[in-house]
Amino acid sequence: MSQTSVAVLLGSLRADSVNRRIAERLAAEAPEGVSVEILDGLDQLPFYNEELDADEVPAAAASLRARVAGADRVLIVTPEYNGTMPAVLNNAIDWLSRPYGAGALTAKPVAVIGTTPTPYGGRWAHADAARSANIAGAVVLEDVTVSQPGVEVDVLADAEVQEKFRGALRSLVEYDATPSTAA
Repeated sequence: MSQTSVAVLLGSLRADSVNRRIAERLAAEAPEGVSVEILDGLDQLPFYNEELDADEVPAAAASLRARVAGADRVLIVTPEYNGTMPAVLNNAIDWLSRPYGAGALTAKPVAVIGTTPTPYGGRWAHADAARSANIAGAVVLEDVTVSQPGVEVDVLADAEVQEKFRGALRSLVEYDATPSTAA
């Protein structure tokens, strides 16, 4: 069995954020044959500017692009800030969307999960992240999205919630990225 690599884009920069802890648990409990790597350093990316991208790409952006391009899948784990995805995540997707039509996300299977302490559980942020990744050329697995409200349940302790997150990872890994040849 070959190894499947999953790059994680984390929308929260806090060292002890719930979403980071979800990502870390998924990495630690990844199924056999699956490696999950949290791509830290999104806070080191300059805001996307085509002028910066024209000549010598900033080291942080070049590194992120290479790491995502080298992964088989991308998992976005994010909270919701003010009804949308965090700016650091949006900026990372902007860098990964270039060069246009050939960015690191092009044809890459992507799923979005996470939690926010609201009744909506990050649903708007997850929809925005999925839409942005799709526009960047990713193959977004819409039916895999998990937007877990963190209001009435401890998402880190609840076995049912943890199974939702593990199930999303499994679905992402098991996704058949082979283009259909059906006539």
